[in-house]
Amino acid sequence: MVLSHQKFYFEGKCLIEKLSIRAPYRFTANFHNQACFIYFREGQTKITSPNEQQTIRSGESVLLNCGNYFADLLNYHDAKAFEILAFHLYTDSLKKIYADEIPYFIKKPDNKEFIYKVASVDVIRKFVESLYFYFDNPGLVNDELLKLKIKELILLLMQTSNAQSIMALFSNLFTPRLLNVKDVVNSHLFSDLSINDLAKLCNLSVSTFNRTFQDMFDDTPASYIKTKRLERAKELLLVSSLSVSEIAFQTCFNDAAHFSRSFKTAYTCSPTEFRLLQKTGKA
Repeated sequence: MVLSHQKFYFEGKCLIEKLSIRAPYRFTANFHNQACFIYFREGQTKITSPNEQQTIRSGESVLLNCGNYFADLLNYHDAKAFEILAFHLYTDSLKKIYADEIPYFIKKPDNKEFIYKVASVDVIRKFVESLYFYFDNPGLVNDELLKLKIKELILLLMQTSNAQSIMALFSNLFTPRLLNVKDVVNSHLFSDLSINDLAKLCNLSVSTFNRTFQDMFDDTPASYIKTKRLERAKELLLVSSLSVSEIAFQTCFNDAAHFSRSFKTAYTCSPTEFRLLQKTGKA
């Protein structure tokens, strides 16, 4: 029986949730295109995956790979109710959280395990306890905070004794092709390269490159690159004394007129007007 249930959403998907449950209770879960990190604050649970079973006790955690699971919450005298925190690590959410970087720990997986048990360590417990402030004050939670919390969790997991398993699990969420496309595109945002050139650097046809890019960024290559260049131009208008023409050149626009038109479409004012508004404090 579920006694209480709180959820935090990231772009419409439940990213973190806290449950209080009275045992016995069985969960059936299908983690499609996601992994799930679960911290068991109270209670004992038996988790069954396609190829193994593990028993998880109070203060322990598990990192579940994509797949189907049963979780049997066992009724025993030490706990009147179970308390569980779950972190849903969706593939598309992780890609957005790491949109401007590739996780440093990504590598080719060395094994095919489904369940990775994380030892009961103080650092994980304290991280989980820090989240209770936000469950008590949910109005403070937004997408940017959730991004930071997921990154913090992953970095902390990398410092446990199970770091190799964590590395292998997360590398399953990013295919080599997607990683290659992401790395190449972000490395050449300000290079004068065509889409055809970028596709060749990825060793892909233009059609496959475009399709793979769409999967990664949910945008076309041209639109994504243009947006990133305009964001950089906006920064330069704020922090530098470069002329509009110099900024256009540095951000790979063909000429100042094209740059100004694109900037106005994106930000509803010209580069010159934007800089003036910032200086006068009217923006």
